[in-house]
Amino acid sequence: MRKTEIRTAEELKTHTEKSVLAYCAQAGLFPLADEASRTVCVAVSGGADSMALLHILLALAPKLELQVSACHVNHGMRGAAADRDEAFVRQQCALLHVPLTVYSAAADAISVPEHAGEDWARQLRYGYFEKLLKSGVQWIATAHTGNDQAETLLFRLARGTGAHGAAGIRPVRGAFVRPLLCLSRQDTEAYCAAAGQAFVTDETNFSVAYARNRIRHDAVPALEQVNTAAVKNLRAFCDKMERIDVYFFEKGQDLLHNAAAQAGGSREDGPWDLDTLRTAEPLILEAALHQLVSPVRDAEQKYISLLEQCVRAEGAVQLRNTLRFVARGKYLYKEVLAQNQLPPQPAPEYPLQPGEYHFPGGYQVTIRLISRSEWENIHCVHKKDLKNLADYARIPMLMRLRTRQPGDRFHQAGRCGSKSLKKLYNEESIPPLQRSQMPLAAQGNQVLWIWDHGFCEGLAPDEKTEEVLLVQQYQEEDNQ
Repeated sequence: MRKTEIRTAEELKTHTEKSVLAYCAQAGLFPLADEASRTVCVAVSGGADSMALLHILLALAPKLELQVSACHVNHGMRGAAADRDEAFVRQQCALLHVPLTVYSAAADAISVPEHAGEDWARQLRYGYFEKLLKSGVQWIATAHTGNDQAETLLFRLARGTGAHGAAGIRPVRGAFVRPLLCLSRQDTEAYCAAAGQAFVTDETNFSVAYARNRIRHDAVPALEQVNTAAVKNLRAFCDKMERIDVYFFEKGQDLLHNAAAQAGGSREDGPWDLDTLRTAEPLILEAALHQLVSPVRDAEQKYISLLEQCVRAEGAVQLRNTLRFVARGKYLYKEVLAQNQLPPQPAPEYPLQPGEYHFPGGYQVTIRLISRSEWENIHCVHKKDLKNLADYARIPMLMRLRTRQPGDRFHQAGRCGSKSLKKLYNEESIPPLQRSQMPLAAQGNQVLWIWDHGFCEGLAPDEKTEEVLLVQQYQEEDNQ
């Protein structure tokens, strides 16, 4: 049935449910097996996407032979608004007679860091999901839609990615399933309206403080002005790239197997024959190297490229403190070191000048020098960038980009007086390893910029500023 043929709310509901049922079969979601318990827990935030997902899976439960429950995570990041959403989800699940479990960070005595972002929230959320899976739940269903798929693709393309990343969000990742990737965000809102299902709206979805929201509110609408089917086409592209990725994954596995056989090693742990790797078709080599990187860290294209350079010309790539790949002689080796075997690593330190800088833990800092007119545009549009802007004329010449050192102090903008970084990090409950990895900029022990806090008091641009120093921060995120 075409959308133009849908006349009633009931027809729209039926059409949407049939679309999701067909997608579940096509993508291999909820395969029939001999398990006595076929339980799916729907991650419900209270928004239109998750409420539509819950409603649709309840309608399809008999056909899919599913027992449906729900879970909600209150991260505590949004105060009263988060409590309102939790109360709404409790009310709706009671009306729908759906068993609900609620996880509250506050009830678990987890304090929210002052500058907690979506990465922190996602780690908390998925940590709770893993506990649910261990308790007997077979699947966790999340409400990612085709719009999320399109936004993820654009984000990864901008960041740099290969075929694997361009495949976007997978419909199935272990026990996590995404039944709504075949629908758009407009579809879920229309379904909620047709089903008489209320939903809430997270106000942070409209904030331009997050890169993904900028893509959602600026890039995607711009593409839809070019072609109204832009989201659908981007989603279809991801589907094709997933099939391409599967093909190259298998070819990459074969390449690693052959290279390891030539070197008397194993496909997973090596060593691998360099000549076999070097003579492979470049895209197959890239797929093979992706398989070596992905178990270790988020396999961004830059790490694949570094490892490829290592294969082409002898050298080493350090992926984690305890793991590196070394091309030496005829073979590529995987070297794993225990923490007490590590050679002392000098802390990274760079002059504060335009460029891109990388730190342990996946931290990346980009320094830009921009004109006054560019600053005024940022000032009007991207409020989150304000704390990361400084009057370039006030920046000390000997300022260095580094990690923390004993005696470091910081005077946070808008606060009275300075305090030691140790006290600041204690107040924010930042884990010890993260403290040692978070970048900062300082002259001596006077810290002028810190990750997630921005520049110190007294450096903000004003009406006399001619050139502005902009610091952009980014940390790798896990695959969705």
